[in-house]
Amino acid sequence: MGRRYDPDRRQRIIDAALRVAGEKGIAGLSHRSVAAEADVPLGSTTYHFKTLDDLLVAALRQANEGFAQLVRERGVLQDPDVDLAAELAALLGEWAARGRAGLELEYELYLAALRRPVLRPVAAEWCEGVGEVLRSRTDPATARGLIALMDGICLQALLTGGEYDEAYTREMLGRVLLNSRAPEGV
Repeated sequence: MGRRYDPDRRQRIIDAALRVAGEKGIAGLSHRSVAAEADVPLGSTTYHFKTLDDLLVAALRQANEGFAQLVRERGVLQDPDVDLAAELAALLGEWAARGRAGLELEYELYLAALRRPVLRPVAAEWCEGVGEVLRSRTDPATARGLIALMDGICLQALLTGGEYDEAYTREMLGRVLLNSRAPEGV
């Protein structure tokens, strides 16, 4: 019997890796567990992703893309007349509304970069992508501060089991923006 053409297999493997990591954590992620979840032969996972780190890089990159896409879709962040603190707080609220499990998984993958250096550039891509959008509205230092604050607020909510508080987030982001400078050329 000939080889079956399966153009979506690589993506199914990444999606399966995200489900396995979401259910069992990164410690439960293996080529074998992902192959079983994706319903593909074990050799398919190692064909598409030579190492587990390669698979984690692909999973983290896909997880990162969700928030960055949401930021891009909300073009109002480029509008200089829109309240940046309110828009960012609303964006985080929209992101948080997608579910705690998804946020936990994204942060677990993001924080895995602490022990897996190969993931660090991918984790940095998220910061850079969001930072690029924010730098169109403020100076680079303030953009970094906003990213750090948003990360901190999300992590605190996850770690304490609390709910995302959009009003608090808007107020804190507003405080950071209070002394910011407009980007050059604006």
